[in-house]
Amino acid sequence: MTLSYCLAAPGHPWHGPYHEQDYGFPVECDRILFERLVLEINQAGLSWLTVLKKRAAFRQAFEDFDIDRVAGYGEVERLRLLGDAGIIRNRRKVDAVIENARRLVALRAEFGSFAAWIAHHHPRDKRAWVTLFRQHLTFMGGEVVGEFLMSIGYLPGAHHRECPVFARLEALQPPWMTAVAAGFTRYEEA
Repeated sequence: MTLSYCLAAPGHPWHGPYHEQDYGFPVECDRILFERLVLEINQAGLSWLTVLKKRAAFRQAFEDFDIDRVAGYGEVERLRLLGDAGIIRNRRKVDAVIENARRLVALRAEFGSFAAWIAHHHPRDKRAWVTLFRQHLTFMGGEVVGEFLMSIGYLPGAHHRECPVFARLEALQPPWMTAVAAGFTRYEEA
C-alpha cells in the first residue's frame, strides 16, 4: 500500500496534504496522537479518503481532541456524536473513542503522557504493538494499530525511499529509524 500511496497521494486535494505533512512524521503532542487514533479507529472498514474528508468535523465534534474533555463524555455527548452527520456515526467507534480517552487519562497518570507511554514501549514489532494496544485500549485491530503507529513514525513503511517525503523524514529520525540504526530489525507484520 505504501508505494502506491506515495505515487497516488501527491497532488490529491485530501491525500496529498496528509501524505506530505502528517503521514509518518514523529508526533509527541497527545492531542495529535489522540486525533490519529480517532481517525484510524473510524477508518476501519471505510476508505481513508472518507475519513480525511471528515477530519475537520471530527476535530470539532471531539473538541479539538481534548482527551480530558472526551473522557468526561456521558450519554448526552454520546448521543450528540451519534447524531452528528459530519462524522462517522457508528456506535462501536464512538464508544471506543470515548472509552479510549478514559483509558488514556489513566495511562497519562502513570507515564505523564500518551506520547511517553508509547515511547516507553519502543521498539517493538507490529505483533507486539498490537498485543500491547489490545491490553490497554479498545477497538485495536492490527490495521488500526499498525496504521496509527506508522502514521506517527513508530513503524516503518509510511513512505518508500524514492518518495520525496522520505528525505524529510530521514532528517527528523522518527523512532523506527533510530531503532533500526541501533540494530533493531524485528519489524514484521502481525
